[in-house]
Amino acid sequence: MSESRTDSPPPPPPPQPPPKSSLMPSLAVTLLSILAPILAVIILFRREPFDPAPLPLHELPGTVSAPLVNSRVLRGAETVGAGRVAGPEDVAYDPASGVIYVGCADGWVKRVKVSDSAGDSTVEDWVNTGGRPLGLAFGRDGELIVCDPYKGLLNVSKHGTVELLTDEAEGVKFKLTDAAAVARDGAIYFTDASYKYTFGEFIWDVLEGRPHGRLLSYDPATKETRVLARDLYFANGIALSPDQSFNVDLGFFRRRCKRYYINGERKGHIDTFISSLPGYPDNIRYDGEGHYWIALSSGNSWSWDLAFKYPFIRKAAAILERLNRRPAMEKNSGVFQVDSEGTPVAHYYDPQLLLISSGNKIGNYLYCGSLHYPHILRLKLD
Repeated sequence: MSESRTDSPPPPPPPQPPPKSSLMPSLAVTLLSILAPILAVIILFRREPFDPAPLPLHELPGTVSAPLVNSRVLRGAETVGAGRVAGPEDVAYDPASGVIYVGCADGWVKRVKVSDSAGDSTVEDWVNTGGRPLGLAFGRDGELIVCDPYKGLLNVSKHGTVELLTDEAEGVKFKLTDAAAVARDGAIYFTDASYKYTFGEFIWDVLEGRPHGRLLSYDPATKETRVLARDLYFANGIALSPDQSFNVDLGFFRRRCKRYYINGERKGHIDTFISSLPGYPDNIRYDGEGHYWIALSSGNSWSWDLAFKYPFIRKAAAILERLNRRPAMEKNSGVFQVDSEGTPVAHYYDPQLLLISSGNKIGNYLYCGSLHYPHILRLKLD
């Protein structure tokens, strides 16, 4: 009987490395895919002409807080004029008629008659400036003073006639006429937030970090325009003190309000009203009851802090802005309330709010304008 034997199959040959000639192209493609974007960014960064200025780091503030905080404004707020007011930047109230005036992105100054029910409010197209109305203030005789960054400082009569008051000072044209306040003697105090950049370019002024702003006055009797203070960092809001001894104007990146004395022994002097705000200020309103209401277009954030601290980050943000790729850095917008001495009282904001540009206390409500929303925001303060 013969022995039966089954042979096992031979083991498979060990895998062979691909030839070096096939490795080289794939390695080159991988390196190119990594290095090409880096190289493109470096070239783009070096060729970008935008040159942000170093900012005085010792002046970059901390943050103050208020004893009363409402951090969920949207939960209790109503919308007024929904879909009928596009970007109502400022909110001015005429107590004689009970009408609110707002300047909108489509060039219209609109009149809003507010009812107890926000949804029943009526909106009227009143006057179109042909530009973009921003800050509003009532004149001594009931006329409306309008700051239009494309037109200048305007006077609108009660009948809707638009008159240009001034659009330059010391031979320098206004680029961003922003906010105004009218004194009891009729003098108009206003700001040109930037003599270099237009309203549509305001982000470049912020990113550049150079003082292009001016505080000015206009005398309706003599038609004279005077520069009261220059070299201001984006001065974009103004309010008069109750005794008319000083006005308060705002500086964006330093998150503070400065006082300019227009009368008395300190005339022409500038000091700080409040600093270390918890956000970046826009307009300011005095309510006639001992309080100022400061709109914060965005809350303070680590991203803005880093940008203001390091010019190269602002340059990178500028490149992304040109490419329409700059990430949103605005949130926690709202309104900050202080007393007549600049002491914090209350902070109204919401993480989902952005670009709130004005806050006006009317009765028991806080009315907020915005560059972003198609409505006025109304919050009952009790």
